[in-house]
Parts: sequence; C-alpha cells; structure tokens
Amino acid sequence: MKITKVRTRVVEWRGKTVPPEKHFCTNPMDLLDLPIDSMGAFRFHSWLIVEIETDAGLAGIGNAGLSPHATKQVIDLYLKPTLIGSHPFDIEYLWQHMYRQTMAFGRKGIGMAAISAVDIALWDLMGKALKQPVFRLLGGRTKPKIPVYASRLYSQPLEKLAEEALAYKKQGFRAMKLRFGWGPVDGGEGMLRNVDLVRTVRETVGDEIDVMADAYMGWTLDYARRMIPLLEKFNLRWLEEPVIPDDIAGYTALKAMNRIPIAGGEHEFTSYGFRQLLDAQAVDYIQFDTSRVGGISQARKVCALAEAHSVPVVPHAGQMHNFHVVMASYNCPMAEFFPMVDVEIGNELFWYIFKGEPTPQDGFIELDDSLPGLGVTVNEDALKKLQVIE
Repeated sequence: MKITKVRTRVVEWRGKTVPPEKHFCTNPMDLLDLPIDSMGAFRFHSWLIVEIETDAGLAGIGNAGLSPHATKQVIDLYLKPTLIGSHPFDIEYLWQHMYRQTMAFGRKGIGMAAISAVDIALWDLMGKALKQPVFRLLGGRTKPKIPVYASRLYSQPLEKLAEEALAYKKQGFRAMKLRFGWGPVDGGEGMLRNVDLVRTVRETVGDEIDVMADAYMGWTLDYARRMIPLLEKFNLRWLEEPVIPDDIAGYTALKAMNRIPIAGGEHEFTSYGFRQLLDAQAVDYIQFDTSRVGGISQARKVCALAEAHSVPVVPHAGQMHNFHVVMASYNCPMAEFFPMVDVEIGNELFWYIFKGEPTPQDGFIELDDSLPGLGVTVNEDALKKLQVIE
C-alpha cells in the first residue's frame, strides 16, 4: 500500500458568530492594555482538514485548528512530497522525516501543527486498514468509558455563570472548568472579580464537583503569586496556564508554592518540550493538544514520559484524536469536552465540520470498538454551506 494523494482543505466559517463580552477571557495580549478586543488574536473561525489517500482505496483524516492557512502551506509545500509514494504504516519514519526536514523553521508552532495533522491522518488510515479503532493500536482499552469535564464557563455576569455551571452539573458532569476575565493591568479590583467567578461556580456546584480555572497565559508570575492565596480556599483541582508557556521558571515557582496544582502544556510541542517541563518540575498536570504536540505519535510518547514522572495527562480540547489517546493510557484520568454552542471562539467549529464526535452521557463518553480508525468522517453536506479553500 502506498500513499497516492494528500488533500488539504481550509474551511472558513461564514455564518453567525457570537461576539465575546469584555473581560471574556484573560490572554497574553491583555498585558499590552490595547484599545482593541484582546481576545481577537485567539479566535479562529477556520479549520484545516487533511486527507491522506492510498492506492488501496483507503483514506485517513487529520485536522488542525491552529493557523490553518499557514499550516496548509507547510503541508502542501514541504510535507506532501515526502509522503507521496511512502507506505502509510511507516509512521515513525515519516514523522522523523517531516520533523527533521523542517527543523530550521519548524520544531514548534505552525510547523508542528502541520506534522500533527498529517500524523493523525496516518493513524486514522492505519486503523481503517487494520479494521481496528486507533486506541487499540495504542495499547487498547484502559477504561470502560472516559470521564469528561465541561470546558466553557467564560467570564460573564455572575447570574449567568451560575446558571451555566448548574446546567453542567444537572447533565451529569463531575468536573468543569471556568475562565478568568481579569489580569495584571486590572489591579486589585480585577483580582476580586476573578475571585467572584470562582466563588460563584464553587458555591453553585458544591464541593463534590471538581472545579478547574484557566488563566490562558494572561497572568504574570507576580500576579499569579498574589492570586493563588485568594483562590486556595475554593479547592481548585488545577490552575491552568497561569503564565506564558515560555516562562518555565515561572511555572516551576508556582508549582513550588504547593497551594494549587498547576497545569499547562496546551502550547508546548513534542516530547522534547515536555521533557523540559518535567525536568523543571513545572507542572502537576500535562495538557498537550494532540493536533499540536506532534500528532498521536508524540502524544503517546509524552504520555509515557509523564507516567514515568507520575504526572497525569489531560489533553487540551475534545475531539477523537485526543479521546483515543486518553482511552489507551492509564495516566490519562479524564478528557476535556467542549459543549456544542454557536460559533464564538472557534473551538466549537469541529462540531460543524465532522461527523462522529461523541457526546457525553452523565459526564462520560464512550468509544465504539466496532469503528475503525478514529471513527470520524468529514461532513461534506455541511461544508457546502461554508467557504472551502483547496
């Protein structure tokens, strides 16, 4: 079997979008205090679909939400020539080839997002060829079903925040994550508003529900050090991305406080990047995104590395490529789940592009043993209503 075609399509949303409110979510741009929507740089209303076809009539599907136009160019110009004519099962060789040939400009960011999308498609293809779900290729089922936490609860009026949190509890979720809305430039008043957000969710759902909170890289080390004592009494399961990903020393300092577990890694790449985090004792939870870290090939290696350090892995985002990794690892206690809502940030776009994504029942999702590969297909009918660039 040989790879005969690599097809890339950028899908752009042209429908209704929900504009975020002010202080919707902290982010790295907040520190600049610009008179613009700081979250605008982190909204993405387009997505990349990658399909790898073979002379056996099989095709694997991968995707990337990170900078899809630029990621498409990397695949089309640099990765496609390497893939055409290769055996799709030679995944480790192909990964190393793509990684090393793009070393000068790749390694992280867009280059690794491109490799990740291709790698996901190759694993999907292998599963289809062998008539097995991907999680079985990775070691098999480690749990009957996957616990998932509801990931949304953006900063909003407290009454609405409480309503949303209560709705997730009634749906059966045993864990949920909220976002902070204020950062260093907002001073002491902003700190108190952040505390109000956490207090509202905690008091609404009770102590029996795990609550996590995400600063999305929007704080500084000094600000985080001041916030953590104010948040400690709410028993957060973790504080996520409190500082920018390059500030590994900052992560280490916050973890050393030993007051709230620290989570990160959504914006880290490859096993090399996570080795640095683990060597520095920088995180209590690892949160790679399979569509960024280097695909399933790297996700499985990071899981093994983290397990050797007794650091749990809870991948960023839902989607099947993350769920299969979680299912195959005892070191992944649960997974993130983005509820299907009207298009806002862009995380929800995959619901409109793919068919086969599971929905939770009482806070759990199940993976079907009878579905080969990742179990998803492209929703071609839905794509007819969107703008597609090929």
